[in-house]
Amino acid sequence: MLPDYHFHTNFSGDSDTPMRTQLEQAISLGMKSLCVTDHHDYDVESAIDFTLKVDRYMEAMSALKEEYKNRIDLRIGIELGLQPYLKEYFNELLSSQPFDFVIGSTHFVNRKDPAYPEFFEGRDEREAYLQYFQVTLDNVKNLDAYDAAGHIDYIVRYGPNKSAFYSYEAYRDILDDILKTIIERGKGIECNTAGFRKGLGQPNPCRKVLKRYRELGGEILTIGSDAHIPEDLGSDFHTARKLLLECGFSYYTEFRGRKPEFKPL
Repeated sequence: MLPDYHFHTNFSGDSDTPMRTQLEQAISLGMKSLCVTDHHDYDVESAIDFTLKVDRYMEAMSALKEEYKNRIDLRIGIELGLQPYLKEYFNELLSSQPFDFVIGSTHFVNRKDPAYPEFFEGRDEREAYLQYFQVTLDNVKNLDAYDAAGHIDYIVRYGPNKSAFYSYEAYRDILDDILKTIIERGKGIECNTAGFRKGLGQPNPCRKVLKRYRELGGEILTIGSDAHIPEDLGSDFHTARKLLLECGFSYYTEFRGRKPEFKPL
């Protein structure tokens, strides 16, 4: 099975799954490698503490990497919640730790979480989506502290109508700006299969955004389940592979030492 490049363990504030459990699940699925990417959303307002204890995390993952080296190739990553004013903080963090891979995600908009219904109260859904995309554009324009932009249309998972009125065409201009900026800066995106589990019927970003990324010349592409429990690890990867081939991709990307490695789909 393709390696999972976006999943979480009990080092993330929203998961109770031990890393060993995720590793054993990956091995049972036939994965030869994978990359753990626990959350680090720094300086946000949330009922959940998404601040990663980085030193403890790196120590624990490095020990497991060594322990499991003859069974699976574990890469150590992180999912950063991007905010432009944290640029210096991110640069210092990444220069001090030997991560293999960094996902840069827009989780919070003005420090508020669109995963909660309160985010949408008192305003039009389209307005909320546009604000999210504008913040995402600001993030990718102003920050280099990531290798692949996470689940670009993440907000659609939580909108009052989810994807009922969402499409690439409806937000074409700003989505194109996001994709072009990512490509120009030598970064990539991910195909996040959680969209299938969240009732969207397609990944994040959606099929047409993935296809547009390829049309614009985008090549760096990771595949992740966004699993917080072992049952979701690698979920819908076979469906995603077929979809990506239909979108024009021939390769996906793994990372080691933050350097991309292209592998055939």
